Amino acid sequence: MHWLDWLILIGTLAFIVGYGVWKTRRTETVQGYLRGDNEDRWWAVCLSVMATQASAITFLSTPGQGFLDGMGFVQFYFGLPLAMVVIAYVFIPLFYKWNVYTAYEFIGKRFDHRTQLLTAILFLIQRCLSTGFTIYAPSIVLSKVLHWPLGWTCVFIGGLVILYTTTGGAKAVGVTHKQQMAVMFGGLFVAFGFIVHQLSDTISFGESLQLADALGKLDVIDTSWDPAVKYTLWSGLIGGFFLQLSYFGTDQSQVQRYLTGQTMQQARRGLLVNGLLKIPMQFFILLIGVLVFVFYLFNPAPVHWNAANVKALSTEVSGELGNGKARTIGTMHAQNTMAIEEQAKVWVATNRSGQPVVDDATSGLRAALATGGALREDYREQVKALSKDAEPNDKDYIFISFIMDHLPVGIVGLLLAMIFCAGMGSTSSQLSALATTAVVDIFRSDRSGTQQVLATKWATVAFGILALGFAAVFPLFDNLIQAVNILGSLFYGTILGVFLVAFFLKRIQGRAVFIAGLAAQFLTLVHFALDKFDVFASSLPDGSLHDPLEIAFLWYNLIAPAIVIALALLVQRISKPPLAVQDLHR
Repeated sequence: MHWLDWLILIGTLAFIVGYGVWKTRRTETVQGYLRGDNEDRWWAVCLSVMATQASAITFLSTPGQGFLDGMGFVQFYFGLPLAMVVIAYVFIPLFYKWNVYTAYEFIGKRFDHRTQLLTAILFLIQRCLSTGFTIYAPSIVLSKVLHWPLGWTCVFIGGLVILYTTTGGAKAVGVTHKQQMAVMFGGLFVAFGFIVHQLSDTISFGESLQLADALGKLDVIDTSWDPAVKYTLWSGLIGGFFLQLSYFGTDQSQVQRYLTGQTMQQARRGLLVNGLLKIPMQFFILLIGVLVFVFYLFNPAPVHWNAANVKALSTEVSGELGNGKARTIGTMHAQNTMAIEEQAKVWVATNRSGQPVVDDATSGLRAALATGGALREDYREQVKALSKDAEPNDKDYIFISFIMDHLPVGIVGLLLAMIFCAGMGSTSSQLSALATTAVVDIFRSDRSGTQQVLATKWATVAFGILALGFAAVFPLFDNLIQAVNILGSLFYGTILGVFLVAFFLKRIQGRAVFIAGLAAQFLTLVHFALDKFDVFASSLPDGSLHDPLEIAFLWYNLIAPAIVIALALLVQRISKPPLAVQDLHR
């Protein structure tokens, strides 16, 4: 990497960390450390909410998702705008009315401390694991660039975040989010512009979209009702609605962001604007991935996106496993990339001739791409055989490989800074939320004095170290963005069910919802395990597996709340008559 890229990258990171530490170094009050002194206007709330959700995983995995599967992943966010409306007009007024520091403190006031502990512990488990992911993702980038061991790279990036988050708490998180979002938006537009420019010598932007559409990459809407299909219109609208409702409404990493608003109205406006911007932002990031796909139709693509694995295979000398097979696959792949380029140029020429593109022009390109996919899979098998510790999955390396190999000096540093800013922004929110939840909901410390601030600082450090431990041992999952969303879906549904009971079923008491929450979480995890390991799967005549329990993970966000509500009603009905509970909306 060029010295200018290093200067831009290190300078950006140093400025954000230094600014966060300096600006919030005198934060000593509980109100300032846990709620940022309620200084944020609506636009700052919006940026902070977006920065919390837009982790480095967003900028590593989402373009890879667009490259491989097209635009369909955007359906995941279709339920988000409606979820923002519900949270803005139901959740936020109650959080501000009851002057809570965490979402689970509200549950304790509505029900009892036992139910508060249940929701807080479920959040701590899920969020601590996912924080490990958000540290792991940018560490992939730095590990690739510097050739450092991945574990030590995780320690480096995680340590930067722990430094300024521990110094200023929620105020430091909010202050740095503004700079981080500026870098992220700038990086996105620059990346888009350079990809279009790189393609312009061969194919126009409009033709790129036409070609991507012909290959199925622009298929946004899938109206299938098949519960096993991950991303459909219905899973996004229904399952996605409940997931976003739970994430933005009950996850402390997000609740803390809008609890820093100056007023309830400022917090509400910031969240609603986020609902308007999120889908276009994700669409834009996916489109960048699709354009990278088009770029590699006309330019040689590596047989494997993880350069470390390629290097390891190129030096392997253990007979049949080593250079022989890998080199043969590499040679065949190089020949096939020329075939892909030739077929792509045929498609463009046919399209420019003014005649309708015949099936032969598209089918020839599809056949070459299918051959390329098979060769990549064969190469991954070689990576698997090379070592048990080698990670064959390379999907999350696609976008960073494009950045490092094809973008000019200076832009590389900017886009690396974009990815790191995303990782730092999301991780800082999560560490602050974990520490606040532990101190307020688990240990129930008083809000007065500097002792609680000190306890929260130590909790931030502890959760940072724990998240680093998870990050250091994570294998590269099938796709990081999917892994994070699956993890969230396993826990968010139960937490959301408890909150829905708290808001809308006023005569349900703590004992009933506590039992219902435990049962729903247990059933969710059991079903996921049975589905994941194909316990009840059977072979069909064509050799494929049929699993009657298989469902897409988004549906857990609908099923788990339904179980909580139904069981809470049942348990309350068969238990003692309910006592009157306080009207939360009075």
